[in-house]
Amino acid sequence: MKFLVDVGVGKKVESFLMINGYDVLSVRDIDARARDLQILKWAFDDQRMIITMDKDFGELVFNSSSQHAGVLILRLEDADGDAKVKVIKNILSNYSDRLKSSFCVYQDGKLRIRD
Repeated sequence: MKFLVDVGVGKKVESFLMINGYDVLSVRDIDARARDLQILKWAFDDQRMIITMDKDFGELVFNSSSQHAGVLILRLEDADGDAKVKVIKNILSNYSDRLKSSFCVYQDGKLRIRD
């Protein structure tokens, strides 16, 4: 599974994913000021799931019908890096077979997945 990690998610999540053998690119390393549409394009072109904290991706995917290879929005207000890693670990352990090309939102301890 390949991921494109948005700036707000943080380096701890990026490191966790890399250490665990996932193919990871970071928006921070490409262009930290990239607009959401550009991020979607990069991820789609390389078939990477975006991991983000930015709920604007929902509007882009559903209202603008932008193509995507999967989006995971983490609604984790005030979460530190360790808490984010714990959530990602749980999601990948329990749902990895359902994530590819899906639109997912994690909030209040629950993951919603839309194909």
